[in-house]
Amino acid sequence: MNDRLIINVGRQFGSGGKLVAMELGRLLGINVYDNELISKAAQVSGFSSEIFLKNDEKRSIFSFSSLFTPNLTGQENCLDDGALFKIQSRVIEDIAAGESAVIVGRCADYILRDRGCTLDIFITSPLEERKKRVSERMEISLEKAEDIIIRNDRKRETYYNYFTLGNWGVASNYDLCIDSSILGIEGTAKYIIDFARKAGYIG
Repeated sequence: MNDRLIINVGRQFGSGGKLVAMELGRLLGINVYDNELISKAAQVSGFSSEIFLKNDEKRSIFSFSSLFTPNLTGQENCLDDGALFKIQSRVIEDIAAGESAVIVGRCADYILRDRGCTLDIFITSPLEERKKRVSERMEISLEKAEDIIIRNDRKRETYYNYFTLGNWGVASNYDLCIDSSILGIEGTAKYIIDFARKAGYIG
């Protein structure tokens, strides 16, 4: 493998993107960072991971004074989403500088755009397939699953477009866009690895 290969995985909600990322990590023998980024960002910043969880891949402005200084009076202590993005970006940059890894979402493709040996992937799947996956995973109706999918995709799109000034899910932003329903999770991961090898990312 080339030195410090980073595979950035964008994904539609319910497309199996996290599962594909996990399979990539298993097959390549490298770490996968998804919610782990939240834990690392909390460690770096000294803030509670709860802050990052509540605002993961969505825009907001919130008060964290009650979490740290419950008796604080006067001017409210606030941390906006721009500050959170900078903290998380620093964590992503540190990971990319130190190891090969698979990074799920969180604008990693944009954050690492000037770094060599990064492969940007977007995982998609037809809405009906995603509804079935989410319905089974969350044990909810197909109608409820569709609502959750639409809401989460909108959050991810808004977050990505705001911080990157780009267009989430648009093919021109990525090296490869793939429908995971065609080959399945394992097949999709193997296809990505084959693509990476033919493109020279993997020796």
